[in-house]
Amino acid sequence: MSAASTGWAAWSHLPPALAVALGAAVGALVRWQAGAWFNPVWSGFPLGTLLVNAVGGLCIGMAVTWLSRHPDEGLRLLLVTGVLGGFTTFSAFSAESLSLIERGRLELALFHTLAHVLGALGCAALGARLMRVWVS
Repeated sequence: MSAASTGWAAWSHLPPALAVALGAAVGALVRWQAGAWFNPVWSGFPLGTLLVNAVGGLCIGMAVTWLSRHPDEGLRLLLVTGVLGGFTTFSAFSAESLSLIERGRLELALFHTLAHVLGALGCAALGARLMRVWVS
């Protein structure tokens, strides 16, 4: 299944900087909306960022696995560097962890850190495994 056969052909021919910029704008908007929806769910804990990084890990595992079998540099720039780079956020995660530490919430900061790192890594592995099953 190539980019052309999946309907992505037009996107894969964008100039590289435009592909990254458009993808990043979409990813950042979705991340912002996820924070608006999910951060209020658990008072004092940035659930939206955790969910974004876990879902982003899943998606990046799927994307890099699919793209390793169907190389398309333009599509990689759009989806992986752009959309998923704009969607996931290590900087927000770091700031939120620091804020929890500064407020004396050390247990929550530790949970937050472990959940992000292990959650994103686990979801990336799951995404890669799912994609291998789906495309085999």
